[in-house]
This record gives sequence, C-alpha cells and structure tokens, in this order.
Amino acid sequence: MQRVVRAAAGRLAHAGRRAPPLWGPARAAAARWLNGGREAMDYDVVVVGAGPAGLAAAIRLKQLCRAADTDLSVCVLEKGSEVGAHVLSGNVFEPRALDELIPQWRQEDAPIRVPVSSDKFWLLTKNKAWTLPSPFENKGNYVISLSQLVRWMAVKAEELGVEVYPGFAASEILYGENQIVTGVATKDVGITKDGSKRETFQPGVELRGRITLLAEGCRGSLSEKIIRNHKLRESGQGQHQTYALGIKEVWEIEEGKHKPGSVVHTVGWPLGTKTYGGSFIYHLDDRQLAIGLVVALNYRNPFMSPYDEFQKFKQHPSVRKLLEGGTVLQYGARTLNEGGFQSIPNPVFPGGAIIGCSAGFLNVPKIKGTHTAMKSGMLAAEATFESLVKGSSMELYWENLKKSWIWEELYTARNYRPAFEYGFIPGMALSALERYIFKGKSPFTLKHGRPDHEATDMANLHSPIHYPKPDGQISFDVPTSLYMSNTNHEHDQPPHLRLRDPTVPETVNLPLYAGPESRYCPARVYEYVSDENGHQKLHINAQNCLHCKACDIKDPKQNMEWTVPEGGGGPGYTVM
Repeated sequence: MQRVVRAAAGRLAHAGRRAPPLWGPARAAAARWLNGGREAMDYDVVVVGAGPAGLAAAIRLKQLCRAADTDLSVCVLEKGSEVGAHVLSGNVFEPRALDELIPQWRQEDAPIRVPVSSDKFWLLTKNKAWTLPSPFENKGNYVISLSQLVRWMAVKAEELGVEVYPGFAASEILYGENQIVTGVATKDVGITKDGSKRETFQPGVELRGRITLLAEGCRGSLSEKIIRNHKLRESGQGQHQTYALGIKEVWEIEEGKHKPGSVVHTVGWPLGTKTYGGSFIYHLDDRQLAIGLVVALNYRNPFMSPYDEFQKFKQHPSVRKLLEGGTVLQYGARTLNEGGFQSIPNPVFPGGAIIGCSAGFLNVPKIKGTHTAMKSGMLAAEATFESLVKGSSMELYWENLKKSWIWEELYTARNYRPAFEYGFIPGMALSALERYIFKGKSPFTLKHGRPDHEATDMANLHSPIHYPKPDGQISFDVPTSLYMSNTNHEHDQPPHLRLRDPTVPETVNLPLYAGPESRYCPARVYEYVSDENGHQKLHINAQNCLHCKACDIKDPKQNMEWTVPEGGGGPGYTVM
C-alpha cells in the first residue's frame, strides 16, 4: 500500500500540487493484494467526495462514535489535488447545519467572517438596474468561500480520526453478492492515450466499506450510475433532475468600492425572457468580490454561450463600474441541481446512500444548497451509525430525511423553479403568488418541463448570436479565464470525456444543432476543426476540463459521458 500511495504522492508533486498524506502503518498492514496487482483496503465507511456533505457525514460519524465510546473507521476520498480544489459555489452561507454539527465553530477560527450587511435584488435592462424587493432573507447569513470552508472541515474531520485522501479519483463501484455495493475502486494511473502502461503505472486501489456514501456533488458519475441501475429516481419523487450552469470569478477590487457583506442578485438582462437564470455579486473580505452568472440548462437557443453571456453581463454599467481598476484572482464553473423537491431520488441503495448535491437538495428560491447538503450528510451518518452499531436499516436515512427541515424547506420551495417554464413574466408572477399569498402551501405541485438535453431547439429556428470581443480588462477570452482556474490534467492519459457514438457530433450535433457543445462548455473543451479534406470534425481538448459536467447534461442526444480522469487533475480552486 505504501508503494501505491508514494507513487501517487510523486505524481502530484511532479504536477506542482500538494501530495496527500500516506496511509498510516496500521492501515497499510491491513491491505490485501488482489489479482492483477490491485490492492484492497477495508473500512467501516467509505465516503466519496470531500465536499460539505461528505465531510459533514464523516465528522458526524466520528462524533457519534465518541459519544458511544466505540469506533468506526472512516475514509474520505477526494478526486481534487487537495480538499477544496474542485469546490465552487456562490456562496451566501446559511449556518443552520453547521450550528448543529459544530456548535462552537465561531470560536474555532472557521473561515466564516463576513456577515451579510445588505441584500439587494435588481432587475436589469441593458443599461439600467431597477431595485425590487429582495425575497432572499439573508439576515444572519455569511458571504464565504466554500472551497476554504471545506478545507477547514477536513482538518476538523482529521482531528476526529477520519482519514482524508485527496488526489484519488473513485472510478468504479464495487459489488458483492446480490448486487450489494461494497465500496469503490480508484482509477489506474500511468496509462497512456493508446492504452499502454508507462513505467510509472500504478493500478487503482479498492476501498471496501461496509457502508459507502456517495458525495460527489452535482451529477456525480458514480451516483448517476447508482440512480439509474437501482431506479432511485422512480422510487423517490419521480421527476427528472433539471440543472443550471454557474460561472464565477473572484476579483480584487478597489478599496473605495468594497463593501464587505454586500449581496446583490439580479434577473433580466443579458438573458432573454425565455431563459431562466440570474447573476450574483457578493463582497467578501480583503477587497475580494465574487461575481457570477447562473443559466438554466433548459435554454432553447443552441447558439447561446453561457460563458459569453457572463462576459457580456460584466459590461453592464452598474457592474462594470465595480470591476474597473480591479484584478481577476480566479475563474471557474460548475453545474448545480435545480429540480428541488420533485426530483429528489430515493437516496438509499443496497450497501450505502447518496448525499448532498449528488442527490440534489438545492433550495432554488434561496439560491442555497450547502446547508441542506451538510444536513443530508449528517442524517446519512446517523443512519449509518445505527446500521453498523445497532443493526438497523439504512432506510432510516430516507425516513428521517422526510421528517427533517430539508424536506420542509424543499416542499415549500417546490413551485418556484417550474413556474418559469411558462416564461420570465409568468414565472415572476407565479413566484410572487407562491411566496406572498400561498407561502409555500399552495394546493398544487408544478411539474418540470422536458429534460435539459431535450429542450435544445434545432439551429434553423434561431439566428447566430454575435458576442462582443473581450476587452481584456473586464471581459476575457476563454484561454485567459482557464489560466485563472489553475486547471491541469496529465496530457497523456485516456480521454475522460467519452462519446458513446463517435459519429453523432458530425452527423447530428453539427448539422442539426450547429455544434452546441462548442458553446455550452465554459472551457472550450469541444471545438470543430477542419480536417485535410475540409470536413468539420469534433476535437476534444480534455485537458481544459473544469469538471463542470455541462456536457454530460446538455448534449442533445446524451452522447457524451463524463468520467473521472486521473486523480489530482482538474481545476485548482483556492478562493471559490
């Protein structure tokens, strides 16, 4: 085992990233070698993903162990080069779940220092910002960097005895008898694009758990397989998930423009009346400002580019004046769940459970999901403890979830997002009715429209959109933004972005939809280039990938499959 982990540490050090700690001697001694040179490690609980849900689950498990004077071995795997490297969120943080998990967090130097000081809601037209009553109720919340918060949570987890291992990408679900999940395996490393093994080849490691908790975030690759294979959507609330793409930058702005704790949300321009979405502007500390645009992925126009819409948004007079004289510190993008109550799957499968955004607990009208993700992890931890120590069923998680404040929150918020299926103005009217008259207790539940990939219209129904050229000061081209994401992948490895049918891009996507993958991807991973005969062919720049998962969601024929690359690859967020 030490050989495997030292090799991984060497790979990360070579890439200029912090290497994960070595497994301890006791854990190494317990390793079992399997056929093919793959090694197996046994734990009571394996958690996949060191985000807020996964770390909250691990911390809660160890707290319960201490209270009961018992012990369970808990391992958390993280595909990013370090904890927080792949975590991106707005983020106006509601501390409700953290208050329950670590009540003394205010005395423990948590990176939660900027309370919301003002809360504004703007309706934008091309040149003006009209102030509307704010529906968000952010009093008592904080403006934070979620990537910094999860790093702090990882330290708290390790202090309780949790083993946290960044740089290891879980790529395979392990099954025992009767299709019971028994853990995960990490991805082999040191394989070239043509499938041959380099001298540095190391086989993946099997991490076997009595219970496996999947906390991969929105559109988790293993979670989606489990949801499909076990029909968890059908045995849950029944409706498909719907998504949005969030694009974000963190700026350092001039001192005189900085107002710590100021929160602004907008609707309207630059998005049209048929596209759901909005923007955010949050003032953190140290003159930092988080700015972003969220675009629902059920948009219809295949010529739309969410990245370019974001660049255009920053040129609005009310926004540009904030940014002028400032400097971009970081760029990133990530999809988020917007299906809410109607799309919650049954989160329990034989041998484990799905937690956090992998299941989908975002509260859309609040624009918040961290507190619900953490609470879901805590509920799953409590059910896991009861299962392993007292022999109860993991179904306790599903039962307690439906009794929790998560369920109450999402039920109350259930009609906001589908209301906008009817357009911007009807959506605003229905949302106002839901909030101020029914107060979330309306006698009906609206349904979502078509899945996001089916919502894309044929190109002949729309005209191409001509976006302004970036000015290099407020708006930027994609290569410049990618540089600010710290994205890095081993170039010579099998592609982690796979086409189920390699002919579809040239025979369907390009002629019928004008190649939308070249625009919905916020990293320009996909581009059409001419071959020697002048024919347009899809070229995949996998090394640019931000792990946002938009391609896995928006491709019109669901022909693209996002899988994990070698552990440690991807963005390197530090302040997102």
